Amino acid sequence: MAAAITPAGTAATSTASASDIPSVDRVLNLADIKPLLALYGRTQLTAALRKHLDKLRADALAGKLIPADVDDSQLIAILEKQLTAASRLHLRALFNLTGTVLHTNLGRALLPDEAVQAVVSALTSPANLEFDLETGGRGDRDSLVEDVLCELTGAEAATVVNNNAAAVLLMLNALAQRKEVIVSRGELVEIGGAFRIPDIMQRAGAKLVEIGTTNRTHPADYANAITPRSAMLMKVHCSNYAISGFTRSVEVSTLAELARPHGLPVTVDLGSGTLVDLTQWGLPGETTVRETMRQGADLVTFSGDKLLGGPQAGLIVGRADLIRRIKKNPLKRALRVGKLTLAALEPVLRLYLAPEFLAERLTTLRLLTRSQPAIKAQAERLLPTLQNALGTHYTVSAEAMFSQIGSGALPVDQLPSHGLVVRAGNAANGGKRHGRALDKLEKALRQLPRPVIGRIASDALWLDCRCLEQQDEALFSTQLQGLSI
Repeated sequence: MAAAITPAGTAATSTASASDIPSVDRVLNLADIKPLLALYGRTQLTAALRKHLDKLRADALAGKLIPADVDDSQLIAILEKQLTAASRLHLRALFNLTGTVLHTNLGRALLPDEAVQAVVSALTSPANLEFDLETGGRGDRDSLVEDVLCELTGAEAATVVNNNAAAVLLMLNALAQRKEVIVSRGELVEIGGAFRIPDIMQRAGAKLVEIGTTNRTHPADYANAITPRSAMLMKVHCSNYAISGFTRSVEVSTLAELARPHGLPVTVDLGSGTLVDLTQWGLPGETTVRETMRQGADLVTFSGDKLLGGPQAGLIVGRADLIRRIKKNPLKRALRVGKLTLAALEPVLRLYLAPEFLAERLTTLRLLTRSQPAIKAQAERLLPTLQNALGTHYTVSAEAMFSQIGSGALPVDQLPSHGLVVRAGNAANGGKRHGRALDKLEKALRQLPRPVIGRIASDALWLDCRCLEQQDEALFSTQLQGLSI
């Protein structure tokens, strides 16, 4: 077909017509299409092909179809690209360079190898989830982890549900339905996802009794609030904020003394409950579950996927009689965990039986305790690769920065770290142009085969290297080399 001539005398692009579009059968019988048929199957490939041919027909009607669009090799290339994108899983591995170790949006704790292998085994073979190997009868799935939980916490009994919010909900519904729960105003927290203690109380059928003030609560406030309708005295860990200055809160031991004469349990929601003293590794201190039990708590709830470093789970430990009541509640079945969670949780808990190896074997602790010199050396190794990939439009430097634990754990404490800082053009000039350039780069990093997630702040893109482990450094560097902006 001859090229048309525009009024200005220049040749316009040749166009193709709808009759030039091949049929479905002809494309499916091409020799070069066979690898795609073998990989994706005829049903999936045919659906993608029909959809693309419909688009070509619409382009032909609009006069936008060109001969290259109906070329066999072009058609196959487009189909391959579309099928590859469509088959990519939505839940994907990525590089967390945000500086937040336990990032809620990025899946929180990474499981150690022992847990991964246990999950693979549970996925690929039958397991004694609710089968007692000793008696040959039906078993209790909580028994798979109850003994080790009790050993680590000093509790009499334990049960597991799907997250800590569920643990709090179940505990309140089982022990305080249509009764009063006394909580300090300073502990009525809201955490991510609009999880609010007052709302959970309402959904559980319990009545919240607020005492004290935002910054100060005294033992007398609890004592004066106790009535015949009281079900428990409850403390809540302020997991994502801290109040400083003129403050006062009541210790668990004091609450236990107040509650005991009235026969009331003391319950504590620790949130990111930890099982060991973190200060031995130079990390900020956090009250352990065992310490909370020793102080007189009757029940403690905490998460499995935060400081504990395991899978998402909510753990309830404490008095055996209270745990029995909780397990009899109908909500327990609705909130229980499956075999994969239990398969991952048990080996993580067992790592704590040998605490001298924790910093090496527990992934979360290994990331939290990485030294700044080691992270700095890594950032400096990666700097030339990233600078070469970005060219002269961006300036990359290796700089000191601070990581954070994340997921509401120790919210005011930061960890010295190091990473790469990318600035666009002449960063000193600032302006919207540089902001757009950083947004473009941040998006390009997110679109890599294994996405790279950083954070934009102070007119720069910050890539904290704390969570980039050595075994992943080669892949990360290779991806940077192929980065296209």
